[in-house]
Amino acid sequence: QVQLVETGGGSVQAGGSQKLSCTGPEHIFRRCELGWYRQAPQKDRELVSKVSADGTITYQDSVKGRFTISRDSVKNMLYLQMNSMKIEDTAKYYCGALCDWGGFWSQGTQVTVSS
Repeated sequence: QVQLVETGGGSVQAGGSQKLSCTGPEHIFRRCELGWYRQAPQKDRELVSKVSADGTITYQDSVKGRFTISRDSVKNMLYLQMNSMKIEDTAKYYCGALCDWGGFWSQGTQVTVSS
């Protein structure tokens, strides 16, 4: 079973920064679209940012200019640097991979932004 493992998360004050990291199998990180998703209470899971295998990056409008996604295919790592965080960024964050042969998720990590 494919496992994506993420680290990071926790509590931060509004305006602060956090960095999430995700790792997994080499073939996933070389060949699949990778992304960060989040799910707040009572809401659907939503895309935060994604990067395709060819390096094309997409951001949700609400995080543009504040969050930065990056992937390191040599180290099999995906990162999400979150700056100028807002209370509305509070959610459980997931690392996801969309591959030709299927989709995979990390276990999720809680990020809580307080005033």
